[in-house]
Amino acid sequence: MTLYTTIHLHNVTPGREADFAEWFDGPHREDLARLRGFRGADRFEVTAEQVMPDIPQPWRYLSVYEFDYPAPEIDLPALAPLLAGPRDAGLTDDITESERIYSYAMYSDWKFSANHTAGKPFSGVSIILGNYTVGREAEYHKWYDEVHCPEVTGVPGKVGMKRGRLAELQVEPSRYCPGCELVYCAQQTDDLAFTIQDFIDRARGASPSGVAMLPRSKAGSFARTVHYFRKISGDAFWDGGIAYGGDLSVYPGRG
Repeated sequence: MTLYTTIHLHNVTPGREADFAEWFDGPHREDLARLRGFRGADRFEVTAEQVMPDIPQPWRYLSVYEFDYPAPEIDLPALAPLLAGPRDAGLTDDITESERIYSYAMYSDWKFSANHTAGKPFSGVSIILGNYTVGREAEYHKWYDEVHCPEVTGVPGKVGMKRGRLAELQVEPSRYCPGCELVYCAQQTDDLAFTIQDFIDRARGASPSGVAMLPRSKAGSFARTVHYFRKISGDAFWDGGIAYGGDLSVYPGRG
């Protein structure tokens, strides 16, 4: 079994937002539950608060799909027709071909910090579409695993991180991806602005907490984009392989 995360960055046709939400939390979840290896799915909307406000945020919405695939080469393509449905129905606004679907083979499941409250839904997530400096991949992973992951998830409001590499097999439409590495972080906070500001302050060594992050590793390329989102989908979600909330009867063997 192999952990995979597929992120669907998209916009919804104006005036069809309620229709898209009803589709996602209704028939779409039922279809997903029939896919082999399906663990869970959630939907998010971009936030006004961003750690790098000058970076464009071309997508209003993010859907995240979690799988533990028996055979990725067989199972991953099965997601494509499910995401084509709203596109064919005119729910997904892809006139400018802004829609992006990226699948990542994950290095591990969630790594939670002491900030994490089990059984409490994530309030939101952030994603980094990043890259490592050529020739320094091993150093990049060591820095993230041993230094940066504990630093990031220790920030108040940030609770977990997991990372993955861009899979060779992708869901159509396959379009340019700016990051071969996914950094996926979870938040549990009612004050995202504070969380982001304290993250920035810790990175600068100026946090009122007195906590300062180590200098950023040069193994991490500056060719990256960062995006923050708030959770907007129904209550069913997955937390470390455990299902919480929502109508779990749609998940075979999990109700």
